[in-house]
Amino acid sequence: MLETLAKAAPIAETRLARSVAPRAQQHPGQSGIVELRDGREAFAARVLLADNAERTLDLQYYIWRNDMSGALLFAALCRAADRGVRVRLLLDDNNTSGLDNFLGALASHPNIQVKLFNPFRLRRWRALEYLTDFFRLNRRMHNKSFTVDGQVAIVGGRNIGDEYFDAHQEMSFVDLDVMAVGPVVSEIANDFERYWSSESARPAAKILGRANAATVREVIAAAERALQQPASVAYINALQSCAFVTDLLTGTVDYRWAATRLVSDDPAKGLGRQRPHGTLLERLIDTLNIPTRELELISPYLVPTRAGERALAELAGKSAVKVSILTNALESTDVPIVHAGYAKRRRKMLKAGVVLYELMRESRVRSRRDRRLTGSSGSSLHAKTFSVDCARVFVGSFNLDPRSASLNTEMGLVIESPALAQRIAAAFAEQIPRRSYRVRLNAAGAMEWLEPHENGVIVHKSEPGVSWWKRFAVAVMALLPIEWLL
Repeated sequence: MLETLAKAAPIAETRLARSVAPRAQQHPGQSGIVELRDGREAFAARVLLADNAERTLDLQYYIWRNDMSGALLFAALCRAADRGVRVRLLLDDNNTSGLDNFLGALASHPNIQVKLFNPFRLRRWRALEYLTDFFRLNRRMHNKSFTVDGQVAIVGGRNIGDEYFDAHQEMSFVDLDVMAVGPVVSEIANDFERYWSSESARPAAKILGRANAATVREVIAAAERALQQPASVAYINALQSCAFVTDLLTGTVDYRWAATRLVSDDPAKGLGRQRPHGTLLERLIDTLNIPTRELELISPYLVPTRAGERALAELAGKSAVKVSILTNALESTDVPIVHAGYAKRRRKMLKAGVVLYELMRESRVRSRRDRRLTGSSGSSLHAKTFSVDCARVFVGSFNLDPRSASLNTEMGLVIESPALAQRIAAAFAEQIPRRSYRVRLNAAGAMEWLEPHENGVIVHKSEPGVSWWKRFAVAVMALLPIEWLL
């Protein structure tokens, strides 16, 4: 696996370039976009692209789990490197606990480079380092991108882990990526270079030291054992049956062609040195413009803050814009403290006319069919997307919370596509009301949660599906002055 590698072919001569170029030439100035809503299709796309890479493979992620999907993709990276592909992996160091041997084994390959963003110097007792370097370590790289041969890129909300790819038996995230070809891929590739060469990106070998041969053999053996497990074999077989896999292999993928641009934070934000008025949030506002008719938001971790609450209320009230929001219910969120930052802003948004939906927990979703933006049984919302005036769409890593706005680096694509925007509108009109609680104020001004049911509607007077103790704990957390950290 770690043998000496042959020189790779020029990018212009790769199979992916030859496949993409003719179709891109028919749509000058536009990029081809494919939505990856299904978790298994999203994972299959990554593995297939890695297996077809000939020149370069650049990955940038916030989380990489040491689980089945992590092992499968680890194997795909090694296969690519063995063929002569230059592989670069940039990981945020916040979630790499227990992965030092794994990362060291990757970095020992002569054709794989690994860097860590804002790394911890203390590898075992990481929490202690917050006492001396909190300002830097509290800022993380939340970006997610996967770019192959400078021709195809995947951007969106998914990290690398079983729960993101419908491979987790207990819980899966409802998420959204897009696969892109065309001009925007150059923007994504250049943005990766910006982060790769930034001051915050440190070579893993300098942090972890060189992995010895025994450690490398141990990591490879562990990955091979993981791939031989019955669950892994069943998952691989399921991937092969995806219709999307056939389309990708035969080059018949149905792209939506649209003007598309990348919006991304300056990596200097990871050190608190970004330019004034240069954050992704400010660029998004400039790019998307102020809504005049409709704003449809999907965000798993919604912490609008006082300023955001005021802006949304003004849009829905004075400007008469139809504002619809989907986020996680308390029973379905995986971060209750973030829900506390949202819960205390609900009432004023509802008074102003904002339409609020909260995704029900997995056990209440009866069917695995029609997953799309609202998921299936065993799911929690993780997609980050919104539509403006049924004309422009954002898909990326950005949550509507203070951490994404001010602390973490983020990225995403703005796509000028009424067709994609209409899909979000259709979800709010059809699927979301069937899978979510509609939150409203009753005649007395009290909040209610309306649960769709086959025999009508069930009205809940308090947040459904959770104990009184959890509701009390969230209410207490909402009083704490920590909103800026959420």
